[in-house]
Amino acid sequence: MSTLRNKVQLIGNLGKAPEIITLDSGKKLAKFSIATNETYKNAQGEKVTDTQWHNVIAWNKTAEIVEKYLDKGKEIAIEGKLTSRSYDDKDGNKRYITEVVCDELVMLGAK
Repeated sequence: MSTLRNKVQLIGNLGKAPEIITLDSGKKLAKFSIATNETYKNAQGEKVTDTQWHNVIAWNKTAEIVEKYLDKGKEIAIEGKLTSRSYDDKDGNKRYITEVVCDELVMLGAK
């Protein structure tokens, strides 16, 4: 069961082109968001689509793959873990963010 701890698997579409950051150390970081959709029928029998947005980051080789092959609208499957962090914005307010740290990705859809 330990392999199930803090594991996330998502299939969705990129909302915009990934942001690629090269750190002073030479490491690459890719930041992007993906949308997942769930469709259901409400009490009136109408079809409703619920879209959830997920912040994703990828490091090093995975970030290089993201940089080279992914763009807005691309459908992908990712696997990783959830992480949470906080930071102070420019006005001094504490902000919290939860991200998926992507370990693996698979490009889906048409080439």
